Amino acid sequence: MAAAAVRHREVEVASGVRLHVAESGPEGGPVALLVHGFPELWYSWRHQMRALAARGFRAVAPDLRGYGDSDAPQGRDSYTVLHLVGDLVALIADLGRPQVGLRLRFTILISS
Repeated sequence: MAAAAVRHREVEVASGVRLHVAESGPEGGPVALLVHGFPELWYSWRHQMRALAARGFRAVAPDLRGYGDSDAPQGRDSYTVLHLVGDLVALIADLGRPQVGLRLRFTILISS
């Protein structure tokens, strides 16, 4: 399978906050939104992006706020779940698609 090209761009998701976004596959294809966890980047999804693009999907993997090439607003109050979800909602709106498939990667840390 030939490697699909990865396109990079920035999307403004909030006033003064830009996310770095990596995309692969046809722009008109169904969107698969791939969201990394801590402490990863879009790059964690590179193999899945190649496979999805080869099957006609538009694979979209952002660096969440504070990670990689995305903006890192000051203060921990800028990193609530509402901010992170709001960023993804704004990214989905920017994609201009009525529906996207979502895949999350996260780690649960438990302390006793």
